[in-house]
Amino acid sequence: MVRNEARRTALLDAAIDVLAEEGARGLTYRAIDAKAEVPAGTASNYFANRDELMSSVMTRVHDRLMPSDESVAQSLSLPRDRSLTVKFMHDIIKRADADKACYLAMMELRLEATRRPEIRAALTRTIAGNIEDNVAFNEDSKLPGDRMTVISLYFAMTGLIYERLTLPDVVAPMDLDELVEVMVDRAIG
Repeated sequence: MVRNEARRTALLDAAIDVLAEEGARGLTYRAIDAKAEVPAGTASNYFANRDELMSSVMTRVHDRLMPSDESVAQSLSLPRDRSLTVKFMHDIIKRADADKACYLAMMELRLEATRRPEIRAALTRTIAGNIEDNVAFNEDSKLPGDRMTVISLYFAMTGLIYERLTLPDVVAPMDLDELVEVMVDRAIG
């Protein structure tokens, strides 16, 4: 059967919204079909089982959270210094704010990974690959800092974003610009 890629993408986007709103336990074919406003049974025609669905959702989350090539090129036209690293960190926060559902869905996938070894393995490959891609990007772009700088900033930013999404009142009284600058300064050394 020929698959409609636009519909498949709409189903994955609906699955991300369901994960963000209802959690992994609420992620059913029926819930996805309802969120995507398609006939009952549509999602099951595109995803044979839950593992395939979860794997596809992970890929879609990754795609939605990636910066555009144009945005990266524009940023790389700036001097390759500490301020550019700060800009990249702020860009990550802006993307998280613009697509909170993706980050919440990723949190749900991570929680599901604690219970399901196959999801843990796939998510581990994805996240480890992302970290390595970030390290390579930093090196290839001749940005300040080494491998541990990139890894430290990755974990710091992940924690900051999750705090802002789950307990925003904890972070709200803090000056976000100052916090990001301090994180970058401490990571770069």
